[in-house]
Amino acid sequence: MRTPSNPTRTPLRPRLRLRPGDSVPVRTLTPVTGPPLAVPDPGSAVHVQFRRFAGCPVCNLHLRSVARRHAEIERAGIREVVLFHSPADELREHVAHLPFAVVADPGKELYAEFGVEAHRRALLDPRGWPGIVRGVLAGAADLLRGRGRLPAASQPGGRIGLPADFLISPEGRITAVKYGEHVDDQWSVDELLTHAPQAGPPAPGPPTG
Repeated sequence: MRTPSNPTRTPLRPRLRLRPGDSVPVRTLTPVTGPPLAVPDPGSAVHVQFRRFAGCPVCNLHLRSVARRHAEIERAGIREVVLFHSPADELREHVAHLPFAVVADPGKELYAEFGVEAHRRALLDPRGWPGIVRGVLAGAADLLRGRGRLPAASQPGGRIGLPADFLISPEGRITAVKYGEHVDDQWSVDELLTHAPQAGPPAPGPPTG
């Protein structure tokens, strides 16, 4: 199964939420930069995280924390795959610097398959407001330094998406899952690493000596 890429297709109705122990089918995803990749990955666990739109301030701030500790995440045997519901051409301008795979799903087909929802509480829940403020301030600072880009004024996929995290074992079994309740409700890197043992041991590295 290739990455969905048709932005004119009507978003599918979300399925029921997935739970630990559920299995996901093997598919090939095409990141906005880099080669295609398989999910599940027979060589490592995969952390699939669903974000919002390209340039989302809260998403950008969170992904910085993931990028800073990416080597640590890899040592734990986890591969990062991040989905946004923006077109690939738009998304590429915002995420080309990240050290992990970012996939465009403008038709929200994978969002529907994984039961990831959009809801007004994404922005209206007061628990998410501090993250919004931090993200906006960080984005403004980047713009003043001549870095970063503003998100597009029009977001066909909406701005009220909720985040979600899935840890998938090499065999394709979901070992841990989190459906966010507001815009800034996702696993921290520390929380992700606590789930790593459930997905199996890290893939062996190259021989030394």
